[in-house]
Amino acid sequence: MNLQERIEESTTSIFKAVFPNTTNHYDTLFGGTAMHLMDEVAFIAATRFTRNRVVTVSTDRIDFKKPIPAGTIIELIGKVSKIGNTSLDVRVDVYIEQMYSPHREKAISGNFTFVAIDENKKPVSIFKQ
Repeated sequence: MNLQERIEESTTSIFKAVFPNTTNHYDTLFGGTAMHLMDEVAFIAATRFTRNRVVTVSTDRIDFKKPIPAGTIIELIGKVSKIGNTSLDVRVDVYIEQMYSPHREKAISGNFTFVAIDENKKPVSIFKQ
């Protein structure tokens, strides 16, 4: 399998309904909850790509472009965007979908960096030997 096929196969998509228990006093999704979900989908994409243990080491600029209201559906899509020897970046985009309409728009985007580690928590190559 070539690198591009591996990236495509590891791309991860998760759907969530935005319920009131995940919103703030403005009736929109908590930013921290959004970041938690983004890190989770990024972790899954990184793990599927490397098939190694990985840990988040940084996030780079998370842009909140649109508020995400309660009563909508969100789709989080994580895709490997940069590959190093022991690390990789995953871009996560979050889209809002109205429950009863086909309208869809990007609300949040951000980048997450992961490092592959061994059982002693030391960095290892993301390409298995």
